[in-house]
Amino acid sequence: MNAAILPDTTTPDALWIKNGRVIDPANGRDATGDVFALNGRIVEGLSAGQRAGARVVDAAGLVVAPGFVDIHARLGEPGNTARETIRSATRAAAAGGYTTLVCMPDTTPPADNVGTVQLIKEIAAKTALVHVHPAGTITLGHRGEKLAPIGSLRGAGVVAITDGIGGVQNNEIMRRALEYSTLFNIPVLDHCQDSSMTRGAVMHEGEWSVRLGLRGFPAAAEEIVVASDILLARLTGARLHLQHITAANSVQLIRQAKAQGVPVTAEVAADHLLLTHAALHDYNTHLKLAAPLREEADRRALIGGLADGTIDAVVSDHSPVTPTEKDCEFDYAPFGAIGLETAFSVALEALCPARGGAGALPLALVVEKFTCAPARALNLGAGTLSVGQRADVVVFSPVEAWTPSADGFHSRSMNSPHIGRVLRGRVRGTFVDGRQVFPFA
Repeated sequence: MNAAILPDTTTPDALWIKNGRVIDPANGRDATGDVFALNGRIVEGLSAGQRAGARVVDAAGLVVAPGFVDIHARLGEPGNTARETIRSATRAAAAGGYTTLVCMPDTTPPADNVGTVQLIKEIAAKTALVHVHPAGTITLGHRGEKLAPIGSLRGAGVVAITDGIGGVQNNEIMRRALEYSTLFNIPVLDHCQDSSMTRGAVMHEGEWSVRLGLRGFPAAAEEIVVASDILLARLTGARLHLQHITAANSVQLIRQAKAQGVPVTAEVAADHLLLTHAALHDYNTHLKLAAPLREEADRRALIGGLADGTIDAVVSDHSPVTPTEKDCEFDYAPFGAIGLETAFSVALEALCPARGGAGALPLALVVEKFTCAPARALNLGAGTLSVGQRADVVVFSPVEAWTPSADGFHSRSMNSPHIGRVLRGRVRGTFVDGRQVFPFA
């Protein structure tokens, strides 16, 4: 096993990561080689003098890739600091190999105004270990009634707009949001769920909801909104991104829309690639997710969608909840699980199983779904080792096994469904702008 990458307490001008398997899907690179950075940017090489003074990392036996990009995470601040802070969330992100995060706007107060967006950016500038990009709401208070000031939010620096897990329930409002988004070149993200079909639901509607006596989310509640969103994107020409897709029919609808030239992208949460509704057999509240875990046929369809490009990105869907909040009856527990520290390992388990076999995806394709593909979906300018780009790099072992524990997370919350599960794939070092942010000094 390779020696651990030791914490770097200096601020080097030059970084030299050598002897690793470099996977950079944006540039079609997958070969053993070196990665160089100078003054926080990727460079083609270093002079002899620069190499002599560089921070050197020997990545022999490891993979070197662009830092991971997560376009769906909740960071707590402002307002929900018992669950998470931007500082703790970005520590968790760095430990999971992420160097860029898009934070959802369902904060307290919500990011539906310039002041809240500026506050998030100010906190991030002071405390974040990785790049943080705020998303704004589509409607005021994400209540689905009146459009938020989309132009002002864009001017304040949001990279996307979304109403979070509430979704937009009114097609006329969604149409107007899409139309306005084209004026400001900003993507619209949607959590696809028809709330009229899901009131009181706590898991997928199917065999296990019947066995457990719990109210279920029918897959049709997602598929209906996916279909209507696609129709509105075709009508308006706006950039639409569908969040944490779970249902097989949703994948097929997106596949057809892309074939017809509709400007739509989509994501899947890592947990949905590995687990199904059967995992809820013991009422584990850490598995109460929105969107819910579905059936094996859905899980396989999601993997197929990643393989053929229908689904663009894998996300963490990081949703921290305190132990006290989760320690109650399943019906009353809040939705959500943390994912920043486990998402890549979970995806590897699901997509590149150790035993290999039919259906296993190439490691380079998995890396693509964590790097340039999510960055491209939201035009973030990240996820690549191109010369001149920020030196955001992750070094990981694709084979090292580890077991998440409740006291081992860097997140403030511990609501992970993977505690005690042996996972494969371990981040060994994370660099942001050429500076080491994990392991921590």
